[in-house]
Amino acid sequence: MKIGILTSGGDCPGLNAVIRGIVLKGIKVYGHEFVGFRDGWRGVVEGDIMDLPRQMVRGISKQGGTILGTSRTNPFEGNGGPDVIKAHMERLGIDALIAIGGEGTLAAARRLTDAGLKIVGVPKTVDNDLDATDYTFGFDTAVQIATEAIDRLRTTGESHHRCMIAEVMGRHVGWIALHAGMATGAHAILIPEQKTSIEQIAEWVREAHDRGRAPLVVVAEGFVPDHQDSAHSERGLDTFGRPRLGGISEQLAPELESRTGIETRATILGHIQRGGVPSSFDRVLATRLGMAAVDSVVEERWGTMVSLKGTEIEHVPFEAALGNLKIVPQHRYDEAAILFG
Repeated sequence: MKIGILTSGGDCPGLNAVIRGIVLKGIKVYGHEFVGFRDGWRGVVEGDIMDLPRQMVRGISKQGGTILGTSRTNPFEGNGGPDVIKAHMERLGIDALIAIGGEGTLAAARRLTDAGLKIVGVPKTVDNDLDATDYTFGFDTAVQIATEAIDRLRTTGESHHRCMIAEVMGRHVGWIALHAGMATGAHAILIPEQKTSIEQIAEWVREAHDRGRAPLVVVAEGFVPDHQDSAHSERGLDTFGRPRLGGISEQLAPELESRTGIETRATILGHIQRGGVPSSFDRVLATRLGMAAVDSVVEERWGTMVSLKGTEIEHVPFEAALGNLKIVPQHRYDEAAILFG
């Protein structure tokens, strides 16, 4: 069997470990042949492939990014569509696809599966917001990167007696902010799931300052203060028509400074959270998911993705992961809020 692999959407640490897990198990256990589509769905729509023999994946599990490249191409727009993709697969002798990506990638994979293509998925998102899986690879690394950066911000904040605001990724959910904020001892954690007033944030900042601390606030990019209707966005829309987020920390800083009288600085971590080498946890998880995806192909589990449940890998339908975001539950936020102020 000849299997095509693609990585689509935003990159994250662990993608190469998935590719390596797929190729090594597929060759060693099943004797399959593998090719990679360049730049996600763009390569699928255009039939742009590269061979993936065993030597191509040697030692790549520790590398960040993806050797296949990625893009945010919509496979149904322009010259795409199921018929075009089917024609390329038949021409290239490709029997099935393994799509590695987040909600947008898996939603496209589901539509293509419904149109008769043979596809299985591997969930990927640093935000950890996909339902039907306990963790996604890339999340642990993103939290570690954010934690290290915030630790550095804290020391300079303490030196100057400033309030420091660290903005991390999290369009719809606050998992990175929650974990990194708890790990660094933040005096306030602001996430999309919890609308919070500027007055409440200022009170937490003042409480920390009055105890002789340099206040630390960790905010997810998708956080919406209670006086706003939508997340802060100044950079237009992405290719899927979604607002490009980023900058809520820079909006909060002058507000908090004016209300508390405490000099306040904002830092946006941005894409640094996606870069660099994956953590050991993400390398292991990504490898296991990749190997399980090959089993899905062999067992013809079309329209499913591999999923982490506890410590075991399961196979769940695309529908289970789509439509419902895995949000931070109230009890987890309440647990962290005990530490605020």
